[in-house]
Amino acid sequence: MDKVLSVRNLSTYFYMDEGVVAAVDDVSFDLSPKEVLGIVGETGSGKSVTVKSIMRLIKPPGKIVRGEIIYKNQDILKLDEKEMYKIRGKEISMVFQDPMTSLNPLYTVGDQLIETIVQHQKVSKQEAYKRAVEMLGLVQIPEPEKRMKSYPFEFSGGMRQRVVIAIALSCNPSVLIADEPTTALDVTIQAQILDLMKNLQQTLNTATIFITHDLGVIASMAHRIIVMYGGKQMEIGNSDDIFYNPAHPYTHMLLRSIPRVDKRIDRLEPIPGQPPRMIDIPKVCPFLPRCPRNIDKCNETIPEMVEISPDHFVRCFNPFGGGKEGA
Repeated sequence: MDKVLSVRNLSTYFYMDEGVVAAVDDVSFDLSPKEVLGIVGETGSGKSVTVKSIMRLIKPPGKIVRGEIIYKNQDILKLDEKEMYKIRGKEISMVFQDPMTSLNPLYTVGDQLIETIVQHQKVSKQEAYKRAVEMLGLVQIPEPEKRMKSYPFEFSGGMRQRVVIAIALSCNPSVLIADEPTTALDVTIQAQILDLMKNLQQTLNTATIFITHDLGVIASMAHRIIVMYGGKQMEIGNSDDIFYNPAHPYTHMLLRSIPRVDKRIDRLEPIPGQPPRMIDIPKVCPFLPRCPRNIDKCNETIPEMVEISPDHFVRCFNPFGGGKEGA
């Protein structure tokens, strides 16, 4: 199947006074047309830095130190800022966590939608206005033409996030990145936004990367899932692989630590210990200090990603399920 986006060996480091933070280290994946790819992991696992690297939004002291991001047969890491500007927002678009910081409080939501459409679509303001009203209707904002004149503060948090989604989708992007889009919302509104995004994805057939720390959220959204920890991919598989046949100890323990509606768990089990200190991290598995399945080899080197079943990869020397050890 054709790939709309291919990330190869992406590494993004932050050069701090205390040392080097390997926020993303050797991340690779493909995104197919119409696919929803979920990326999950604890805070600090590298999820957001991965997608900000794809958008070329890494600022000093951060730096993309190696890798390729192939979009339409070109490595966008080699494009200059002017060329990247033509892609960012138009062909690869992003929905951020907090809708309040994503919208300019001094402009109406209509003005902000129209500006985006005019910049990237090269259409008249009249055409952009019609498209903007259409997009507000698509994200289920009542009386869209009337609300074009409203300012962000006149919307609730859930409605602001709908506006942000409308802006992100207004130019028909090939790839939509959603970086924890429901984090700032209460549970009821979260469910509404997730349903909206699922319906829009099916309607528009946009390839989507969905970032979250909540496995419950990703279960209903993603076709494939990447589990990240300490800046590295720990496991990649389809939803059934991750939820019903997890191979990496970290994935297994994540699932044991959350309530499940499909499976009875007598007692939730917290993951002992703390996430790794990311400065000058040792060249071994970052989950080693918390892992109940570590073996002698784990103290010597870091395992590679190995395919243990079709399209199911794990980075572990001692995975569950009797899969091949990481080399």
